[in-house]
Amino acid sequence: MRDSTLRPPRPVRPPREPHLPRLRCGPPPPLSISSALFLDIDGTLLDIAPTPERVLVDPRLAALLPAVATLLGGAVALVTGRSIRNTDRMFGELVLPVAGQHGCERRDASGTLHLHAANAPTLARLRRLVAEFAARHEGLRLEDKGATLALHYRAAPQLASHVHQVMRAQLESTADEGFRLQPGKRLIEVKPQGRDKGTAIRDFMQEPPFHGRMPVFVGDDRADEHGFAVVRSLHGIAVKVGPGPTIANHRLDDVAAVRRWLDDAVATS
Repeated sequence: MRDSTLRPPRPVRPPREPHLPRLRCGPPPPLSISSALFLDIDGTLLDIAPTPERVLVDPRLAALLPAVATLLGGAVALVTGRSIRNTDRMFGELVLPVAGQHGCERRDASGTLHLHAANAPTLARLRRLVAEFAARHEGLRLEDKGATLALHYRAAPQLASHVHQVMRAQLESTADEGFRLQPGKRLIEVKPQGRDKGTAIRDFMQEPPFHGRMPVFVGDDRADEHGFAVVRSLHGIAVKVGPGPTIANHRLDDVAAVRRWLDDAVATS
């Protein structure tokens, strides 16, 4: 992945989303005991840290999530770009249903693990090329999650345009091999096509204890728009955390507002 061999750059297109209207959305209604709750982690339950490893789950959140799960009869799942292994390490003894790596892996409420394999040789080649590119630029960091690759430029924001150009040029050579780009907050990911947070939520909604409940998804960045689209198609509640355009039909200001909303649900149950 030599920088000098790039074709003329094109802008990175956002993920394709269903044609849903963008709304002027206010706060979500109180969480109902008939809800199925899906929660992103970084930027939603926890403030974003300089690196993923520096994010810590505080005792208050560790106590709040089991209380919410009890309120909803176990119908709470984490839907994250992190791997399941990394998520379990963060949350310690708290084991929830979780969709990791944008739905490429999923642990259902019974504990069964569902894996969606990518094209292994292509992923290995991309892993090597992205690692070489990151090594040439101070401040870039490759996070290898297994089925997905995240290139972080939070420590080098001046490289954002260059990172997107390089990654797009590389993915153009593998357009027919099952991978695409997923932009995020100061990062860009290589991920398999056909899986995202929306497909993971739809899978959960077909299983107990989620089936038959009203889906609620809370997330903060562009990767969460897929989940918002599915939840809205199921007549549920999609909650965008923080500023920015969204197809979500509700909004909360920040992580603290998400915590208060969850606290209120437990306190009034």
